[in-house]
Amino acid sequence: MNLIFQFNQNWYFIFFSFLLLWLILLVWRKGYKNKKEIKEQFSLAIAGIFILIVMEIFAVNMDLWHYTPADWPIILWPTYFVALLFGYQLLKIIERMFQK
Repeated sequence: MNLIFQFNQNWYFIFFSFLLLWLILLVWRKGYKNKKEIKEQFSLAIAGIFILIVMEIFAVNMDLWHYTPADWPIILWPTYFVALLFGYQLLKIIERMFQK
């Protein structure tokens, strides 16, 4: 497994987009006030990152996909993490919509 520390700068755009969207939804929903929810978010993100690491290792080793210039740019993992945090907030919004 090769971790790459030099990667396309567009990865920063993806990472910060998910991070910004997560922060916006977190503040909008006032989710930061509920300590239990914060723990739930990070637990989901940690469990999700484990699943995604396993998926990535399997997929790359089975030649299902590859990243250029090489596999596993180091920013991939934090990007997955903040995408999972964003996904949690998005699911909470959808859940609230259907409770009414």
